[in-house]
Amino acid sequence: QVQLVESGGGLVQAGGSLGLSCAASGRTPSSYAMGWFRQAPGKEREFVAGIHRSGHITSYGDSVKGRFTISRDYTKNTLYLQMNNLKPEDTAVYYCAGRGGNYWSRIPGEYDYWGQGTQVTVSS
Repeated sequence: QVQLVESGGGLVQAGGSLGLSCAASGRTPSSYAMGWFRQAPGKEREFVAGIHRSGHITSYGDSVKGRFTISRDYTKNTLYLQMNNLKPEDTAVYYCAGRGGNYWSRIPGEYDYWGQGTQVTVSS
């Protein structure tokens, strides 16, 4: 079992920045590929970013490419999402997720573990 706890959400103006963290604990969290997803009211959960188990390969959703950066710190068992140039359409609950194996997935159902989510609100 792996437990994931997100933090760092909040309210920010458009054009601003925000950093999210996801603290992992439990059974060897470093053995998992990780991802960030988000879900806005009335919408499906959307892939935001993914990172390889090694931390050396990353992938981003088209809507955040060039603005968001995913990273992980193995010494702290923590996953990060740095969000820059935020837009009102980035408003959502953001979730971190982990799955066994080397690579992330863009499909929420292919993840084994989820955090409780953290709200990000971007005002115009």
